Amino acid sequence: MGTGHQAGPAQWAAAIAMAGAVAAYLAAAARLRRRGDAWPWLRDLSFTTGGTAVATAAAAQLPGGQFTSHMLQHLLVGMAGPLLLVLARPVTLVLRVLPPGRTRRTLLAVVQSRLAAVLVCPPVAALIDFGGLWMMYRTPLLAATHDRPWVHALLHLRVFAAGMLFTTALCRLDPMRHRYSLALRAGTLVVASAAHAVLAKSLWASPPPGLVFPAADLRTGALLMYYGGDLVEVGLALVIVLGWYAETGRSLSRERRRMDAVPG
Repeated sequence: MGTGHQAGPAQWAAAIAMAGAVAAYLAAAARLRRRGDAWPWLRDLSFTTGGTAVATAAAAQLPGGQFTSHMLQHLLVGMAGPLLLVLARPVTLVLRVLPPGRTRRTLLAVVQSRLAAVLVCPPVAALIDFGGLWMMYRTPLLAATHDRPWVHALLHLRVFAAGMLFTTALCRLDPMRHRYSLALRAGTLVVASAAHAVLAKSLWASPPPGLVFPAADLRTGALLMYYGGDLVEVGLALVIVLGWYAETGRSLSRERRRMDAVPG
């Protein structure tokens, strides 16, 4: 995943891996439906769209100048793509498709392990994600990988993994060991959004250390990061609020059933 360069072997490998993940997801969803289980088609669409966005960012020549195309890649790989993938609940799908046995128990143990609980703690996930972005853009790290395609691809793989982790921590859709509160998740989103906005504004003023871009390209990329990040963060906020609303409704329904069961 480069900054405006032609796709090389590392970029194509990332795109092919993502295409394989989409194919595996669709096959698992089809298998679930064949045996008579329900699985919303919108989740298939969400995963396919997210996977396509990430694969396109990996291998396609994106529009705009060098920094603008890089920032569009950042938004697709680290923010929009992860949101669409997480909305499709891939871990839940795998757990439902796998038959009872060692593989399923192992996956569930990993997902609900203490380490996973720490990693999906919203402040921890936010620090990994946005702390990494600050290191990438406000230190010479990005410049050091500029002419090393495989190292640059690994850097963007880290952006993707951190974006998936942060989105998973906030959306709380797949099975988790610990259910973090609405207040913690919402507060983390507010702080993380502010950090992302400040980083975008800093890039408007000066490029990443060691790199030089035309002023118009730099400012367009910074604006894309600022407003594109806002758009994805609004999507995350909606997921959090809708999840809270659904959970509150279920709690009220359970309470009504409990009250109805009490003899008059």
